[in-house]
Amino acid sequence: MTKPGDPYAVLGLKRGSSHDEIRRAYFRQVREHPPETDPEGFKTLRAAYEQLRNAEQRAETDLYLLLAPPPWEPPRQRRLVHFEQSLPRQGILAAARAFTDLARGDFRDDYQAVRL
Repeated sequence: MTKPGDPYAVLGLKRGSSHDEIRRAYFRQVREHPPETDPEGFKTLRAAYEQLRNAEQRAETDLYLLLAPPPWEPPRQRRLVHFEQSLPRQGILAAARAFTDLARGDFRDDYQAVRL
């Protein structure tokens, strides 16, 4: 028996199998894992078959399998990109002068006469 997260894997099928293939695979697995000798295996098989039994449930299961990662796989590791964050002093001063008034010497244009 495989892990119970993917009903296609439990039944030994590929995704997109037809209804007849699903039914045949279910009965073949039930013969290998009868409920009298392997009740837990039979419960897993029955749950997988119930998820794939009709077209609506199969479509819902297929959508779920596309969206969610299988529960037995660890989450994917994200690659961290290293950016060079060091700046020379000249670059910092040039940026400060460009974006501020530090380089200005004449502020007369900013002042207006006060009228009362």
